[in-house]
Amino acid sequence: MNKYFHQIIAETVKRRFKKNKDKKHKRLSEEVKNLEVSISHIISDIFFILIGVISAGFGLKGFLLPNSFIDGGAMGISLLISETTAFSLSLLIVIVNFPFIILGYSNLGKQFALKSIFAIVALALTVHFIPYPLITSDKLLIAVFGGFFLGAGIGLSIRGGAVIDGTEVLAIYLSKKTGLTIGDVILIFNIIIFAFGAYILSIEVALYAMLTYMAAAKTVDFIIEGVEEYTGITIISVRSEKIRLMITEDLRRGVTVYQGKGGFERPDLPITEYDILYTIVTRLEIANLKTEIDKIDENAFIIMNSIKDTKGGMIKKRPLK
Repeated sequence: MNKYFHQIIAETVKRRFKKNKDKKHKRLSEEVKNLEVSISHIISDIFFILIGVISAGFGLKGFLLPNSFIDGGAMGISLLISETTAFSLSLLIVIVNFPFIILGYSNLGKQFALKSIFAIVALALTVHFIPYPLITSDKLLIAVFGGFFLGAGIGLSIRGGAVIDGTEVLAIYLSKKTGLTIGDVILIFNIIIFAFGAYILSIEVALYAMLTYMAAAKTVDFIIEGVEEYTGITIISVRSEKIRLMITEDLRRGVTVYQGKGGFERPDLPITEYDILYTIVTRLEIANLKTEIDKIDENAFIIMNSIKDTKGGMIKKRPLK
């Protein structure tokens, strides 16, 4: 971050501490650092979201929409309604995703909801105003590459901590309330959409829609580096207690603490002992968790492992007291 930007942040924080001169020097540097981390992560998230929106818009208007193709998820519902009614796709993208954003606000937090609103509105405006060229009329190419660009857009948006297709939010919520996994919920949801597509449009369109969905789903997994429904995160830091309190009190997630020792030490020096933290979050929360960890210790060692599903423990948020 350049010196001019750092100076602006420092002056902003200084004004907060004018009336508390005794505490100013102690907390000033921490406040400046936290603000810098927050702003840099926000800029990074917005970049991912905007690139994702452009990619998804290209997949929709360059491939799927001109050729009357549909996809799975909330986007598939929007495309299906758009094909059978006079409603604008850009308007339907907002309307169909709105209930999922409300659900995301109550389950994943305000920051996630605000980012998702920004992403969905940006996608609606992109679809409405940007004149993408028609790339091809070959049905196989439409299904594969339309799904690829749409999936890339969804994946990049998730990397930015948002969604442009709210199906996954519903799947996470229902998996906590039922015995189904997130993958099961998404599969059932899409089977219903494809069945309606086969009945309303044609069986051929529904079959190509399945191919589009498969291409999009694989691209999403690739873009977010194989992150599955849940992600186990191991954190090794000299400031583990502050990170533990942040996860349990601010993010309201469960944490397991292991006793560990540093293995890469000189023989003549004492072995360093650490509290190793382990927590499980959904992939939609990874960006926010990494931001909060960076505020506390930017040198923390973070290990992420894919988890297909979980049972028991405290995966969902603790209730507010």
